[in-house]
Amino acid sequence: MTSGGGNVALAAGLSRKLKKVLETRTDNPDLLASLGTLSSFYTDNTPRTRRNLKSTIETRSLDLNHLFLAASLPAQEALNRVEEEVDSLFKCCDQIAKVLSSCTESTGDIINTTERLKQELEITTQRQDIVSCFLRDYQLSNEEINALRGEDLNEDFFKALFHVQEIHANCKTLLRTHHQRAGLELMDMMSVYQEGAYERLCRWVHSECKKLGDNDNPEVGELLKAAVLCLKERPVLFKYCAEEVANMRHHALFRRFITALTRGGAGGLPRPIEVHAHDPLRYVGDMLGWLHQALASERELVLVLLNPNAMINIGPTANQFSDSSKMHASKTEHDTTFVLDRIFEGACRPFKVRVDQVLQSQPTLIVSYKLSNTLEFYNHTISELLGKDTALCNTIELLKVACQQTFFNILKSRGEKLLRYPPLVPADLSPPLALREGVSLLLEIIDTYNGMMVPVSGNKPEFDPVIQALLDPIIEMCKRASETHKSKGSLTTSRRSRASIEPGQSNRDSSSIDAFLAKTSFNSTQNLETPSNIFLINCLCAIQQPLVGHDPATKYVANLGSMIETHINMVVDKEVESILRRCGLFDRMGYIERSLSEQDTPPLAGIEEMTPQLILECLRTFFGLVTGTEGGSLPEFELIQVPRLRSDTCLNVSKALAESYELIYNAISDPKNHYPDPKLLLRHSPDQIRTILAI
Repeated sequence: MTSGGGNVALAAGLSRKLKKVLETRTDNPDLLASLGTLSSFYTDNTPRTRRNLKSTIETRSLDLNHLFLAASLPAQEALNRVEEEVDSLFKCCDQIAKVLSSCTESTGDIINTTERLKQELEITTQRQDIVSCFLRDYQLSNEEINALRGEDLNEDFFKALFHVQEIHANCKTLLRTHHQRAGLELMDMMSVYQEGAYERLCRWVHSECKKLGDNDNPEVGELLKAAVLCLKERPVLFKYCAEEVANMRHHALFRRFITALTRGGAGGLPRPIEVHAHDPLRYVGDMLGWLHQALASERELVLVLLNPNAMINIGPTANQFSDSSKMHASKTEHDTTFVLDRIFEGACRPFKVRVDQVLQSQPTLIVSYKLSNTLEFYNHTISELLGKDTALCNTIELLKVACQQTFFNILKSRGEKLLRYPPLVPADLSPPLALREGVSLLLEIIDTYNGMMVPVSGNKPEFDPVIQALLDPIIEMCKRASETHKSKGSLTTSRRSRASIEPGQSNRDSSSIDAFLAKTSFNSTQNLETPSNIFLINCLCAIQQPLVGHDPATKYVANLGSMIETHINMVVDKEVESILRRCGLFDRMGYIERSLSEQDTPPLAGIEEMTPQLILECLRTFFGLVTGTEGGSLPEFELIQVPRLRSDTCLNVSKALAESYELIYNAISDPKNHYPDPKLLLRHSPDQIRTILAI
């Protein structure tokens, strides 16, 4: 049983091994690598070798370890040598530390002494710097003192003077500390140096300024520019030198102006200005041009001298003075204006005398206007450079006003002459010759106005006063002429009417005669008003049409248009009234308008003046005038010279008549007015009347 049981157990173990072997994956990378390594030294597959496989593998592993030890032996020996060297280095460091420790103990006193001396050296150096700064900021060197007191004025003088100003400013800071006594002493010392330097500088500038009057175009040296900038710090001394410059240039400019007027340039070119005294425009223009050119050069000279921001190329010291003088920039323009005003003050009187002589020579209207514009232009241009409240600008302004006064005086005298002797109205109601001459003169003045010189920052003067001064008297002349024409015509008509009455008529006919005269007088006056209005329309159109398209006259042209429209409406109203009176409808229009506008009015047929028979006769006459079958026709206004206005006037008369007929038509057709047969009275409808009148 035991033997049989053992065999069964062995079979079970074998079964597990076989199962394990069968379950082993032959494609495992580790298994494949192991088998590949085993195949390198397991060459004989015998039972013996299989039994010794484990010992073979162990022997193989032991051989590999021996090979590794043999290969790493040189590295191990090298590491041992390194370890020995490191140990020797540690020993050396210990020896050095011991030596340094002993040296430190022996040299400690020397190091302490060195540190103490180093600190003392730093303190001494700081004190030396402080003393140097104090000497630099509060003391002058011998060279600077000699520069301030020496005879020559050069760059060193300005450097020393600027240093004095710095020291003086530093002393003010020193006074705020506990060193007030030292600050006061230093400030007094610097004040002495500064005042002496400024006095010497002022004398030098004064002598240099005197030389400026010797030449027409003097050259300003860089030293003089710097000296004037320095004097800006002393307003009194600066003003004294500025007055000296103004006086010198004043006399020089006066001589140059008189020479340019009388003798001209060197060698006779350019020619003297007074050669053209016969030509007022060129004469005055040349004088103003010369003054403007002289002002530009004198202004440049004065700005170079007085402007604190002028470019000075004598070194950085002058630029320092320029920076310190920026606080005076607001006063520079005033100083420049003062000097230039004084320089050109001498040229004002000779210039004014000559322009007054030109105005006294009674120049023409156009010349007076051109002179006024020229003076206006130069006044604006010169005032931008010189200032408005100066002698030269005031003189030019006075002369401009005088020229304008002369111009308007000529216009006034011309207008008074036209009003004193108004022309007769021509038979064709055409404008008079004086009107055409006035318009032609105005067009020439407008051309002058359009071509006048205008400064960039300025505007042209108002032109409306010129137009009004020239055209208003002409229009008033035309009105007076028309009134005279109307009064003469009325008087002639009245005489003719009275002469047509027989002297032997009885008293019983006196009332009818008076009525006839009254009607004749009214119709004659009405007939005379229309020609007078047409004459005014022609005159106004003759003024308006040439002015259309000229910008300076735009406003006046619009006013003329309003006046023309007013007179046309008057002509239309008078003609419509005359036609209605001829038809006998004018006096009856009041009844008709009240009937249409008011509710409680009596029937028109019951009024004596509005009976059907009278209305029938009036409308028959009206239709005859409208259609031209009664020996008369509507007015065509052939004497209106502008075709457009002529046609507009005729059209307005037709419209007014059509509107009046429509009122009559509506009133007669209204049943409340009790007309028995309106269609018998009204042969035409309002639309037919409009068609007949070609509306």
